[in-house]
Amino acid sequence: MGIVKCCREQVVAVSPDTPAVEVARIMGEKNVGSVVVITGDYRPAGILTDRDLAVRVMAQEKNPGQVRAEEVMTRDVITFQDNMGIYEAITKMTDSGIRRMPVVDDAGKMIGIVTMDDMIRMLGEEMAVIAKNIEKQSPPIPM
Repeated sequence: MGIVKCCREQVVAVSPDTPAVEVARIMGEKNVGSVVVITGDYRPAGILTDRDLAVRVMAQEKNPGQVRAEEVMTRDVITFQDNMGIYEAITKMTDSGIRRMPVVDDAGKMIGIVTMDDMIRMLGEEMAVIAKNIEKQSPPIPM
């Protein structure tokens, strides 16, 4: 089973020069806790979370109108290839201690994002299908 099955194609993304205050506004409007910072050719350059804004901007009393996304984003963004399997993705996220990763094509351009919540939801649906199949093939439980 590939990671693309639970990938969200609607990604909230901003450019590196977006002011932190605008990033926070976008997060509020879209009801998300993170945005992907992308280059002009749609390659992920970093991820910026609500926690990053709190710790790297607010807690340091920086002016959120003057701080740019690229200054406070998490660089070295780890990405998934669109053909990666779900279990490999879970292992990679667990080993890296992260909950969300952009999904990229062979050229490195972003095609979506996947979160740990998305994978858990998909696995739950798969388990429900398996449970129904087992139930259909099992003898009735005496009452």
